Amino acid sequence: MGITSLLSLGQSGLFASQASLQTVGNNIANVNTEGYRRRTVRLEESMSLNYAPGQIGTGVTAAEVQRSFDKFIESTYNDKASLRERWGTLYEELRALDSLFSEANQDGVNKALSQFFAAWNDLAATPDSYPAREALLAQTQTIVSLLNSADAQMQALQQQADNYIQQDVTRVNEIVKSIAEINRQINEQDVPGVNNANELYDRRDLLVRELAEKMDIRYIDNGGGNITVLTQAGQTLVDRDVAYEIRFENPRSFTDLVPNSTFDGQVYFSGSDDFEYTFQVVQGGGVTSGAGAAMMKVSLDGGKTWMKNEDGTDYLVSARPEDGKITVGNVKIWFGTASDPASAPTTGMAVGDTFTVVPKKGLYWYQNTSTCENITPQISLSGQDNTRRLVGGTLTGYFNFRDDYIGDYRDKLDSFAQALIWETNRIHSQGAGLAHHGGITGTYAVDSDVVALGSDASGLAYGNRLAAGSAKLYVYDATTGALVSNASLDFSAAPGLQGFDPSQHTLEDVRDAINRSFGGSLTASIVNHRLQITANSGYTFEMGEDTTGLWAALGVNTFFDGSDARSLSFNSGIQQNLAHINAGHVNGAGEANTGDNTSALAMTHLSSKKVSITSVHSGTVSTTLSSFYNSLVAEVGGDTERASFNFIYQKALADDLDRRQQEVSGVNLDEEMSDMIKFQHSYTAAAKLITTADQMMQTLLGLKQ
Repeated sequence: MGITSLLSLGQSGLFASQASLQTVGNNIANVNTEGYRRRTVRLEESMSLNYAPGQIGTGVTAAEVQRSFDKFIESTYNDKASLRERWGTLYEELRALDSLFSEANQDGVNKALSQFFAAWNDLAATPDSYPAREALLAQTQTIVSLLNSADAQMQALQQQADNYIQQDVTRVNEIVKSIAEINRQINEQDVPGVNNANELYDRRDLLVRELAEKMDIRYIDNGGGNITVLTQAGQTLVDRDVAYEIRFENPRSFTDLVPNSTFDGQVYFSGSDDFEYTFQVVQGGGVTSGAGAAMMKVSLDGGKTWMKNEDGTDYLVSARPEDGKITVGNVKIWFGTASDPASAPTTGMAVGDTFTVVPKKGLYWYQNTSTCENITPQISLSGQDNTRRLVGGTLTGYFNFRDDYIGDYRDKLDSFAQALIWETNRIHSQGAGLAHHGGITGTYAVDSDVVALGSDASGLAYGNRLAAGSAKLYVYDATTGALVSNASLDFSAAPGLQGFDPSQHTLEDVRDAINRSFGGSLTASIVNHRLQITANSGYTFEMGEDTTGLWAALGVNTFFDGSDARSLSFNSGIQQNLAHINAGHVNGAGEANTGDNTSALAMTHLSSKKVSITSVHSGTVSTTLSSFYNSLVAEVGGDTERASFNFIYQKALADDLDRRQQEVSGVNLDEEMSDMIKFQHSYTAAAKLITTADQMMQTLLGLKQ
């Protein structure tokens, strides 16, 4: 030990203080840098030497630069941030939609509906008045326009959500690639306890935070660059330096066969919908248009719940080939071979075989170029998240808004429109106006002229509302107006089925029944899969009492056209001739009197009549049209408030966790200034030690002289 050891002690102190001051300066410089974590120098005492009277220290070593960071708080924060962004995104989108359904300005659908029924009431007071008919036409066009516009605006919001989703997907793929690259760099540069790659760790944590805001994630840290980032459902996004991809892709279908199944076909579909459809075989069989077809139950939430008939039994559909495709919701389903959708598979389905149709753009995780998994967020009809999919982040918020909220609202708006169309047409199709008909073409088409009209393969929009019974027609002399004949349609070509049976009779059967019953005065034909009735020369006709719903379902003598809010329109034939607005009806004597207001009164009473309205989430309810629409308005408002509450709640939790992380890792200028003064004094003292040692050395050298 000697004076030189004092110089070494001073030198180590200078270096340690300089490193500490450098780190403090870097903290101060980055006080406003996003994602920067406060750093400190860990000082260690250098080795000591055994010496009399005891161990003598040899100075200090700046061992490493450490970053202040709490992994547990960060992991919890990311979970809450995912939920905050989900609800925040949903709230912002619902706010725009809430104004669409607002009835505060008194110019909404409710007012238009009231004015529509009021116009019918005015017509009932003066059934032969053309001004009253013009007024009814104007009110009809108003409610048609409002419903068309509401659906169009919701569809535009869905398309906007698609754009946001695509942007988020692009950014997610960029983030996971960046994280994988940083992992590679950390493994190259980081030496724990010696050379900590703090800047890389900060960048990675900032990217992980951003990723958590896009989607819910799990973070597994095995040290250094050996981290794994997964979705909460378990799909790997980053594994060390390997990144996996997600894609936002067009509609598609999936097949999941039980181990003993030999089925070699696949499901095909056309059309689009806001819901996924899961078909599960409950009765084995083949793919055929006749008997022996496999039977499947249907789910709209991945098998959590199954669609029911009105009597509570499972709603079942048959496995049909392309020429017998079935309609479920807004899509048409059929089965073909893997290479040809038009060819029926030759092997049968086994119980448990499951087919999923996703008739909308969805989110998919790719393990490799040929293997993908559907991770599109999904809420069951009971309100529970599908935990096998995404449940957090802005992506979930946009998908929930597009599918589970707007999808539900559009479904209910369509249900409202369907009920308005059907109930109005049901009354109007049995009524009579100011002039008899010379010819009528139905507004609703079928997919096949030889399929039973009540079958789900008929393609008839209101085929499921048909009932067994009778439908009457009245034929008149065109010159005198005298009644020539009247009768219910005769379906007796099929023994025992003189009346109409929707499970048996086809559009061709209806055509034949009209021709059979009124062969000398009327001619029925099928044009573009629609029923056309034409009076022969010298005759006119009117539709009469119909217990089957056949006239309304085929669009014969109806008031409205269309089958949902988007396609709702005023019957163009009536618009061209207001005399065919049916205020009256054909009485028991076969007369259609000018002053009759029977149908108009029935329309007026429809405003307070309870009708059956079926929607996906609510099932079948019996309520008035205005009450059903009011419940939809209330639901939109309630959903907006709930999203707001959840956003505020999750934001408060996330903000608190972020504050706690900042307490650990944030830069406090007062603290840094204090440390700067402390290390400055340490540096000065170490320099003084070197000066003192130098003076001692000079003293010793002076003794030699």
